[in-house]
Amino acid sequence: MNKPIATMARTNEILAKYDLYAKKNFGQNFIIEPGIVEKIARLSQADARSAVIEIGPGIGALTEQLARVAGQVLAFEIDDRLIEVLADTLSDYPNVEVKHQDFLEADLNATVTKLKTQSDQVLVCANLPYYITTPILFKIFESKADIPVITVMMQKEVADRFTAAVSTKDYNALSVIVQYQYQVQTVMKIPKTIFNPRPAVDSAVAQFTRKLPQRAARDEAQFFALVKGCFKQRRKTLYNNFREYLQDKDEAARLLKEAGLQPSLRAEMMTLDQFLDLYEVTYETKSLREN
Repeated sequence: MNKPIATMARTNEILAKYDLYAKKNFGQNFIIEPGIVEKIARLSQADARSAVIEIGPGIGALTEQLARVAGQVLAFEIDDRLIEVLADTLSDYPNVEVKHQDFLEADLNATVTKLKTQSDQVLVCANLPYYITTPILFKIFESKADIPVITVMMQKEVADRFTAAVSTKDYNALSVIVQYQYQVQTVMKIPKTIFNPRPAVDSAVAQFTRKLPQRAARDEAQFFALVKGCFKQRRKTLYNNFREYLQDKDEAARLLKEAGLQPSLRAEMMTLDQFLDLYEVTYETKSLREN
């Protein structure tokens, strides 16, 4: 039986066999510590009745471990060089499907619906390409796909933003959106020494468990867009960002007053409840009046 893909010897063997190198523009760093990927797979909460979506499988180090615990694994790989490699390295795992597609262009709802025809639940578990971590997570967060648990490795500084408190430097739009939808915790800290090539920063594995919000926005996509609009330029006041978002300075001033928010506030000083207050007076109250 072959050694795990994540060992230094096996990784080097695969890279040499296919004359491969890590592409910086795809954010590729290959994990060379099998214990790490084994633990991430265990933490994913996958079992034989679960399907797991992976983004950026690389040469298959984490994919291999997910295939051992999950009923199905669907891995999205954008790098055409790696399709042949993955067919080889994962040939012992018939429960793995590699899809040659940019995950950002995939229909996530349709993908989850299809996977659920054979599995009880669909999870996400991945070592995310660092350069597109945020777009990938926003795609998942803003979808209505039924994904109860997301377990992903990312730069430690990005992971820190998810649990950031109000009025701290790490608090941003992603913090608000995540706190609205998920319980989030850092489940592993990963040193840069376990990658080849070695990145400049340490990593962390964050796990997001979907929760039922205490206050629910009627249109979540609209709420998320408002939050991002309020954070568009961090140094600007809430009023300046909000009026640009609405394209109406008088309406912006009126709505901020109705929501009980000072125009001089900045978005990083606002709680989740205050963002919901602003959303409700902007959209839900207006809708009720019109009806």
